[in-house]
Amino acid sequence: MRRFVRVTCGVAALLLALAACVPVPHPFAGPPTGETARLVQPPPPRLAVPVPANALLTDADAKAFATDLAEALLGNEVPAQAVIAKSADWRLVATAEMRQAQVIPHYAIVNPAGVTIAHIDGLPEPAASWARGDAGVLQSAAQDVAPKLADLLTSIDAAEKQNDPHSLYHRPAEVAVLGVTGAPGDGDSSLAHQLRLQLPQLGVIIANDPKAADFTIGGEVRIAPADAGNSRVEIQWQMRDASGHDLGRIVQINEVPNGTLDQYWGDIAIVVAQQAALGMREVMEKQRHPPPGALPLGKSAAAAPASPPPAAAPPAAAAAFGEPTQP
Repeated sequence: MRRFVRVTCGVAALLLALAACVPVPHPFAGPPTGETARLVQPPPPRLAVPVPANALLTDADAKAFATDLAEALLGNEVPAQAVIAKSADWRLVATAEMRQAQVIPHYAIVNPAGVTIAHIDGLPEPAASWARGDAGVLQSAAQDVAPKLADLLTSIDAAEKQNDPHSLYHRPAEVAVLGVTGAPGDGDSSLAHQLRLQLPQLGVIIANDPKAADFTIGGEVRIAPADAGNSRVEIQWQMRDASGHDLGRIVQINEVPNGTLDQYWGDIAIVVAQQAALGMREVMEKQRHPPPGALPLGKSAAAAPASPPPAAAPPAAAAAFGEPTQP
């Protein structure tokens, strides 16, 4: 039996700081305002651009060229840094060779396992200008090759997904809901249960075994005192892929009158789960369709399911959390 949270006119008046009885608002429904909700994602995997060792440049000029390359790649939405590569980093290895009176820059994209995945030549540059480390020539070379490298990275990511018949590019995602902690009343069980009901409506399969799932999701609820007799409720949903990589947190924030959630969450849990599921689908979709130049990491995510039919508006008593958005 569905449990409903009763909200009287007196509570609504308190929530709106009004003295008279007014229509009950839905403080958590609809588009969020301020910090009502947000989607927090960790930094993407980076493309390390170490100082070229065989680029026919002095040490100082090679260092400047690495910086030029990283800045040009950032301008093309590639998360690049002019740093020494770590074990988990993708790398851009730049070299150069002399051909008659010209220098031909060469770039190789190397994955974290040390395997060269793709390579490309840059435009020929005047040998004399290159040898003296002419700043304009080095910057021009970096600006020219950056969009080509971004396209290469996008192609690499797409090829990995399409060539793997078991990748999520070809099938729905399987998600394990690990549970919810920290909620008063029946919130832990209600939120987890409703999320397991809402995700399949977006084309996601619920997995019972977290080890067999493509994604895992866990929730945490924090409640703190707020102003005017209200409590500030913050719900964080943590998402990870099958390799354990942190994909981000869907965060829902709002205020409710004190005591509203002490026993039964009822329709509040339903709408919280509906909006959280939309944010989770957004994270999965970004795994399948990353921005240009995004680096492959972990398993590919599911294809976007068909849009679900519009849900009926929640009862007046359901204080629904707003739809998560990116900061």
